[in-house]
Amino acid sequence: MKYYSTNKQASEVNLQEAVVKGLAPDKGLFMPEKIKVLPQSFYENIDKLSFQDIAYTVADAFFGEDIEADTLKKIVYDTLNFETPLVHVNDNIYSLELYHGPTLAFKDVGGRFMARLLGYFIQKQGQKDVKVLVATSGDTGSAVANGFLGVEGIHVYVLYPKGKVSHIQECQFTTLGQNITAIEVDGTFDDCQAMVKTAFLDDELNKKLNLTSANSINVARFLPQAFYYFNAYAQLKKQGKAKDVVFCVPSGNFGNITAGLIAKKMGLPIKRFIAANNKNDIFLQYLNTGVYTPRPSTQTIANAMDVGDPSNFARVLDLYNHSHNAITSDITGYSYTDEDIRKTLKATYEKTGYLLDPHGACGYQALIDGLKENETGVFLETAHPAKFLETVESIIDQSVEIPEKLKAFMKGEKKSISIDKTFEEFKALLLK
Repeated sequence: MKYYSTNKQASEVNLQEAVVKGLAPDKGLFMPEKIKVLPQSFYENIDKLSFQDIAYTVADAFFGEDIEADTLKKIVYDTLNFETPLVHVNDNIYSLELYHGPTLAFKDVGGRFMARLLGYFIQKQGQKDVKVLVATSGDTGSAVANGFLGVEGIHVYVLYPKGKVSHIQECQFTTLGQNITAIEVDGTFDDCQAMVKTAFLDDELNKKLNLTSANSINVARFLPQAFYYFNAYAQLKKQGKAKDVVFCVPSGNFGNITAGLIAKKMGLPIKRFIAANNKNDIFLQYLNTGVYTPRPSTQTIANAMDVGDPSNFARVLDLYNHSHNAITSDITGYSYTDEDIRKTLKATYEKTGYLLDPHGACGYQALIDGLKENETGVFLETAHPAKFLETVESIIDQSVEIPEKLKAFMKGEKKSISIDKTFEEFKALLLK
């Protein structure tokens, strides 16, 4: 399988190059040259398969031409040693809980898969000094750092905005040590992301260092996120609820919804998508006007969605040949203020007993506002509520039990390097 750049100004590459390079030389994002439609027999029998078996079938459609079957199967099965259960919340609305992995966030799927795939390619190439750069607004950093922790030949640099991730999220990537370096940036997530992208295009850095990215700009990070859309559909099919399915995705950098759109193009019977935004509603403005106007991000209590220029918007455009009409026929959107999020989280807990995190609250509310009669709605609950402990407890006015996995992270000592938001300081740190 070849991978091309969304900017169409760079040569096509193979999977290994796309994963190791992360970003195309023309600043575009890599995309697979074809999206295979899976056979109808797969969808007819999907409710009889395990999550790992479902994921392997999907992974084989993307990566099977480039990786030996036994190796790919091992990568998939090692990645998915946890479930993504579908939980009924209210009426015809379900939560797809993506927080049952080791760092209690949806990015465990893509982060763990990518760590294993990149490790495989690096070993194959005989490299021993690869530097993985990742910008995080919260959960990406912990998932990627824990996925790569202790992997020989790889050093991970996690850039995060100072004071803009929750305390527990910060603990998950600043206390690890070993081959993980946390970099606290005096700026926003967009500043962190810009520094990572600039690093890939800097001649001096690329001559001296082997760089790659673990953000959703990397195909090995975002494509595996399609796995759990198929698993959700399988669980709905078991319950006889698989008709007219609408997925609602809390949207930040848009890797998650892009993976869902690709699942739809692979034949997964998804009727449509809803993109739930917080105050950073750049994509919603595009849906409403056809004009994309990125702007600096605003801090909210749904911090993983605080993105003012989502990278994967380029992939959405590419999937739909830059047709605004085609995009709006598959995706609608809603946006919510912090006050809206608080109201939804509190009311849902009081009415149903189901505890949302701030991002899931956006997704749930968007289904309430946007679901039509006879449709079944699934929102992605992307992280455990305890990761936003102070926020959630202040809203429901009750204590939230912290899972043992999170408590273990909180016992560690914070180790991070503070820099300003200039690329020069970041570059000097890498070269040092």
